[in-house]
Amino acid sequence: MAVPKTMGIETEYGIVHRGVADPNPISASSLLINAYLSRRTQPGGGPGAPRVGWDFVDESPAVDLRGFTALDAMAPDIETHLVNAVLTNGARYYVDHAHPELSTPECADALSVVLQDRAGDLILIESMAAANEFLPEGQELVVYKNNSDGKGNSYGCHENYLMDRATPFARIVQHATTHFVTRQVFTGAGKVGCELPYRDRTHIEFQLTQRADFFEEEVGLETTLKRPIINTRDEPHADPLRYRRLHVIVGDANLCEVATFLKVGTTAIILAMVEDDVLDPTLALADPVRALQAVSWDLSLSKPLNLMDGRSATALEIQWGLLESAGKYLAQRGTEAVGGSVADDVVARWEQVLASLERDPTELVGQVDWIAKRHLVEGFRDRHDLAADDLRLAALDLQYHDLRPERSLFARMGAEVLVDPADAARATGYPPTDTRAFFRGRCLALWPDRVVAANWDSMVFDVGGEALRRVPMMEPSRGTQQHVGTLLETCESVEELLERLSA
Repeated sequence: MAVPKTMGIETEYGIVHRGVADPNPISASSLLINAYLSRRTQPGGGPGAPRVGWDFVDESPAVDLRGFTALDAMAPDIETHLVNAVLTNGARYYVDHAHPELSTPECADALSVVLQDRAGDLILIESMAAANEFLPEGQELVVYKNNSDGKGNSYGCHENYLMDRATPFARIVQHATTHFVTRQVFTGAGKVGCELPYRDRTHIEFQLTQRADFFEEEVGLETTLKRPIINTRDEPHADPLRYRRLHVIVGDANLCEVATFLKVGTTAIILAMVEDDVLDPTLALADPVRALQAVSWDLSLSKPLNLMDGRSATALEIQWGLLESAGKYLAQRGTEAVGGSVADDVVARWEQVLASLERDPTELVGQVDWIAKRHLVEGFRDRHDLAADDLRLAALDLQYHDLRPERSLFARMGAEVLVDPADAARATGYPPTDTRAFFRGRCLALWPDRVVAANWDSMVFDVGGEALRRVPMMEPSRGTQQHVGTLLETCESVEELLERLSA
């Protein structure tokens, strides 16, 4: 039986320091985050950012779930010297390489992920406002929720899903790869041009995704070079004997809430089906990396992909097959492992979007990012009679992702909203109630001066003259409001909390 799909998103944001001759993106990212932390810790600044750092004690990004590390692999660095904060909504906000990055708190369903992802965008918007107050006139920090700088560099939007450790890895590769390659038809954020090495930028005038050009392997450990469709990083951030965390690096950063909803919702269902071994093995792709790019480059959504058994099928046909299997699976097994009633909404929306893609993709402007962006780009190009390589089109692409409300083309578009903006604003400082993020976030809000450090699976408390106390949180579905809400409300001190937890 599939384990409940605790899930979340890590988003690396693009950042530009305007008005500076030789900008340093690491310094800019640090300024951005520190400005937010300073604002939120001032009197009247609101909840959200106690000065509590990340606990790196169990960080091991080089561990490979295949049981080895390839000799030519480059293990991800752990940048312990850069700002790395934990927020009262349970999220992690930090500098990753040369980008500000925000990891949502753990969520129990796809709609909760959408809410927390939108809250993350609001945190970045507030961070820009706070940082720009410190800058001299003529300078500005601008943040983009995108995945490519147009100069051959790509940065990620990663997903994370809790899975059963007992599930054979080969089965995950077989079925998840098929989904990741073909889901681009509704998850792609769209991109003007092509950034595949040794190809002219105008080789492809427009494509579905921002990330497909940068993937080189089907399976691998790395996240920044030789990017794989299936990442093998083995950091469960939970009981390692029971769970693995599938770290997914192949998706785009979406602005359309429907796209985010489908991205995580369909993937959670597919992974549950992988655990229960009910998927059709004949849908395996013969060459997944080439297929990934072929799907991204095919605006007609009609290009056949070669399957392992010699047949062929389009990405849409494969997605229809996965949808049919998902419907049968949920009818037989229920929705408990994949977000409860939200899973039914995922399936209904999945069917609606596939039908529109088949009938007329323009029906999905406001729901799917690549369609929305293509509509804007083509309209601008036709109005001004521009060539495919005109730099104004690339600038328009970037402006779609601009998080400044007054500059964002996405914000002007009027996309469909799945979560109440007021709820998203509240979620910047308040955690989900149905995962362990609740315990983390509420402890940080109640006793910020007594929390020394925190990470996904533990918290470290200062209890005065005694040794520091670490509270493990190895089960993602515990530490919820139902489990500890009354306890947190009634404890008057950290000492009382720890005493009652150990009783």
